[in-house]
Amino acid sequence: MKKIEKISKNIEKWFEKGKPLHPLYPLYDAIDTFLLTPKTRTKLGTHIKDSADMKRTMFMVIIAMIPAVLFGMWNVGHQHFLSQGSDSSLLQEFWFGFLKVLPIIIVTYISGLTVEIIFAKIRKHEVAEGFFVTGLLIPMVLPPETPLWIVAIATAFSVLFSKEVFGGNGFNFLNPALVARAFIFFAYPKVITGDLVWIADKADAYSGATPLANFASENMSALPSIMDMFIGNMPGSIGETSKIAILLGAILLVYTGVGSLRIMLSVVAGGLGMGLIFNLIGGSPLFDFPAWQHLLMGGFLFGTVFMATDPVSAAHTKSGKIIYGVFIGMMAMLIRVVNKGYPEGMMLAILLGNIFAPLIDYCVVQIHISRRKKTIIKINNAQN
Repeated sequence: MKKIEKISKNIEKWFEKGKPLHPLYPLYDAIDTFLLTPKTRTKLGTHIKDSADMKRTMFMVIIAMIPAVLFGMWNVGHQHFLSQGSDSSLLQEFWFGFLKVLPIIIVTYISGLTVEIIFAKIRKHEVAEGFFVTGLLIPMVLPPETPLWIVAIATAFSVLFSKEVFGGNGFNFLNPALVARAFIFFAYPKVITGDLVWIADKADAYSGATPLANFASENMSALPSIMDMFIGNMPGSIGETSKIAILLGAILLVYTGVGSLRIMLSVVAGGLGMGLIFNLIGGSPLFDFPAWQHLLMGGFLFGTVFMATDPVSAAHTKSGKIIYGVFIGMMAMLIRVVNKGYPEGMMLAILLGNIFAPLIDYCVVQIHISRRKKTIIKINNAQN
């Protein structure tokens, strides 16, 4: 670590005032802060000491996503060779997926950090660590065939209009990664829908339909097996297919206190509850579909673990988190089952949850205040 600090100090000289690279100082500072302890520290006054800071929190989320990222890279290659009908080794499949996914990640970070750095220069503050997580989340919720120029535009749009115009990191009321995906969905629907975008370099004769696409068309016989859906051996967004990898990330986030177990369980409960209501109504293959199997399809579980639990855009009160989570789960199932034109309802459900989160917290706080006032009045009346 001392060697890294020494190298960092030597590099910092090139970014000082008067040096040619000074305009890029926010970029250097962001990387330096991510790797090492932040230079700016509070020295005076009384403060609560804790080992967890913003950098460690963001770094923990990245570590939690690594299983989904690695599996997603392998699955991209596996689905490609499967569509071609050619034999391939595990290493060949991973390498193909790595070369497909890595450019998307690089473009996301370049385009997003460019906007972040510009606003950091304008506002004369540091580049926040939050985008290091967002920059990895965005590729994970996209198909592997998404054009890089669209990824760049969507990322820049997301950072600009979901974060910076509201004051930067910590002031956004919408999840930036989902805003990027929503931008692509509404601006360039052909690159994120249909059967052609979920498998990289897909053979023409191969279907390429995701489980949700087969579900929406009521083609239940074409759905993968329960084991394949749980393991993740199916077409889909890069990071959403493997439920095992997602659950490993969830365990780490809950264990470290970074992710809210209350929200995760509430989302699952809301989804299962809405699914059971549809089962009771019945009358069609979509309504009769087992509620618990919805958890294995699409981005429901990935959104539950990594999106709905966003500490900035989610609800913050204890009761509010439960209401917020149940609302997201129910809305995701409602959109998925009722709206055949958009079977993946998790994105819109979480964005709706983000919008209502402040109102949910406000109502919860006001209810608590009202209850306390009534308790005080009762105590005063008893004393009199």
